[in-house]
Amino acid sequence: MTNLLENNIEGEIGTQKYLCTIFWRNGKLLMDEPESVGGRDIGPDPFSTFLASLAGCTLSTLRMYIDRKEWNIPEIKISLNLHPETNTELETTISRTITFSGEVSDEQKERLLIIADKCPISKLLKGNITINTTL
Repeated sequence: MTNLLENNIEGEIGTQKYLCTIFWRNGKLLMDEPESVGGRDIGPDPFSTFLASLAGCTLSTLRMYIDRKEWNIPEIKISLNLHPETNTELETTISRTITFSGEVSDEQKERLLIIADKCPISKLLKGNITINTTL
């Protein structure tokens, strides 16, 4: 099995409740929980970070496509949220709203919707995921 990332994402937590330091290729990211659940809101919570990954991937994928097509769309905005539903199984819906500056034709919108779903994180989330955990 070949790893996608050249270096593992690593993290650590000390005694400060919920404050995690996540180390990635060239730096670190602080993650925390909101004050409403006992954190200090020093950084994004895990759900926000998760959605930020989808946002960044979607925006980058759309930008690459728009640039390749030489369409005049100078700005792309995205808004995401999670909607967990608990019945017999946990099911979560992600709402993703994408808007563009300038005029975008209906044909372009149809194509950009398809391209948004082709971003690697979207494809990963729609596939089967196995998490192998060791101690």
